[in-house]
Amino acid sequence: MNRTGRRDAEPLSRAGRRAERLVDAADARLPVLEGGSLLRKAFPEHWSFFLGELALYSLLVLVLTGVWLTFFFQPEMREVVHAGSYPPLRGVRMSAAFDSTLRISFDVRGGLLMRQVHHWAALVFVAAIGLHMLRIFFTGAFRRPRELNWVIGLTLFVVSLAEGFAGYSLPDDLLSGTGLRIAQGIMASIPLVGTYAAFFVFGGEFPGHDIITRLYPVHILLLPGALIALVTVHLVLVFHLKHTQWRGPGRTNRNVVGKPLYPQFTATSTGLSLTVFGVLVLLSGLAQVNPVWKYGPYRPDLVSTGSQPDWYVGFLEGALRLVPPWESNVAGHTFMWNVLLPAVVLPGLLFAVLYAYPFVEQRLTGEWHHEQHLCDRPRERPVRTALGVAGTVFYGVLLLAGGNDIIAFTFRVSVNALTWVLRIALVVAPVLAFLVTRWLCRALTAAERERLVEGVPTGEIRQTVAGGYESDHGPVGTFRPGAPRRPLTGARTGTPFRTDREPERRDR
Repeated sequence: MNRTGRRDAEPLSRAGRRAERLVDAADARLPVLEGGSLLRKAFPEHWSFFLGELALYSLLVLVLTGVWLTFFFQPEMREVVHAGSYPPLRGVRMSAAFDSTLRISFDVRGGLLMRQVHHWAALVFVAAIGLHMLRIFFTGAFRRPRELNWVIGLTLFVVSLAEGFAGYSLPDDLLSGTGLRIAQGIMASIPLVGTYAAFFVFGGEFPGHDIITRLYPVHILLLPGALIALVTVHLVLVFHLKHTQWRGPGRTNRNVVGKPLYPQFTATSTGLSLTVFGVLVLLSGLAQVNPVWKYGPYRPDLVSTGSQPDWYVGFLEGALRLVPPWESNVAGHTFMWNVLLPAVVLPGLLFAVLYAYPFVEQRLTGEWHHEQHLCDRPRERPVRTALGVAGTVFYGVLLLAGGNDIIAFTFRVSVNALTWVLRIALVVAPVLAFLVTRWLCRALTAAERERLVEGVPTGEIRQTVAGGYESDHGPVGTFRPGAPRRPLTGARTGTPFRTDREPERRDR
């Protein structure tokens, strides 16, 4: 028991008891620790709870490498003649931003490695946040009292997308310039104010003279500051609200069973951080990413062949390619629906639904009255799980559509035919994914119910008194995290079953 009367962890080992004595000594000197036992706070041990830490350590790598790169990058669009070490581009006119990027890559010792570590860390950072949010969604860890943390995490994801796009655009190469051209078109598609907004952001008609200079402080100051602030608030709330955990023996809504923060969890987390650093450096040394010298400097009259954005904004590219060329003229104003709908309305609706989902689900299920500290298994929530899978399939179709030209060229199919297939799939595939996932969740739940009641086959067959044969069954001995651990009443009647301390209200 801790000082609040709650059980926070398993019985401590000798090292844990020694750490507890050290903390008690610190409590006498540091008032901030009094009554909290911060260093004894328990953290669950399941691997899925480390996705957030993966994002945290990737962000740390991003900050360190980003600070190093600022010493050499020149965020200017003035025209210069390249005189660096890369022969194919020597003597070519380009912006100072692209020239400094080439110098970092070829003339600064370790510059190319640092650039690639920064880029790989950005990719891992966004991916880790996305996977962490999926874990939160599918296990129901967004419910009361964690709704605010869900909103903060989702905002963190949105800011990370903007930060990634801003950094991706800074080198001013042909590929990133194409992305900026698309961004300018998206801004211009906004009715009434779009043209003025694009003119202001770019400092004139595209490509303007100020976009790189303006993106640079946004990328190195404004958005990183927002990311660090959001991460800090997120971690404070995690500590304050305590961690969610899987159901199991000894786990209730009033405790957390796992490793204490110090020294066990600290050692595990330190090992994970070193692993992240090592893998990112290894990737950067072996796997080439964003070779800007192959694309060359940006020219408004050119587009690089097979230009593809980083994966996290690929869904926007796919949406732009799938919507037919719809336009309307109203009172002298042109509405570009083929840009406005996929690039402005669709993302807005998508994130609005994600922001509202925790509050809507809890209202519909009646769970907003009580705090929920135990994770759901996805199969126990067939509707929520089916919605999540349908949304993931929807995103996957858009991501494929973002590379429809590459796919058509690789597999030698018509790009027009592939576009129509993806348009149909965008509507049909999520519906099918929802139905199949909901059926599969219910089937898995029924199979587990039967397994608990009848036991597991032992492989032995015996003859009955009537002359027939039947197989022997033994008690269930292995359980997945959060799985029920006792025979359940109503198993053969089809009524909803409950694990220990599991709320009765479930979406069916």
